[in-house]
Amino acid sequence: METKGNWLQGDVFDRECPSRLVLSRLGDKWTILIVIALSSGVHRFSELRDRIGEVTPKVLTQSLRALERDGIVERTVYAVVPPKVEYQLTDLGRSLLEPIAAVKAWAESNYGAVLDARARQLT
Repeated sequence: METKGNWLQGDVFDRECPSRLVLSRLGDKWTILIVIALSSGVHRFSELRDRIGEVTPKVLTQSLRALERDGIVERTVYAVVPPKVEYQLTDLGRSLLEPIAAVKAWAESNYGAVLDARARQLT
């Protein structure tokens, strides 16, 4: 890692660089789907689970906690019965929307070519 002013210049190829932790968070199976789901605003846990589909409550909870710890998601708990918990993107999380939108658009435009390539490998 090189120093750049008061900040360190990241290098994901340096195994000691913390930017690898950030990259691994973004590479998590559920992170991109959670960020996309939260791009429309505040959501409750059940709304996220229903929107994302296929994710277990335990795994969604773990993913949301990790995103909260990393400053990407904000969790708000309301002192009511039953408890009400809402999730939303932080400013840092919203800064991911543009690059994630590009990856989402690429995936939606190119899934056919990827599936074709996979099928060719099977034959």
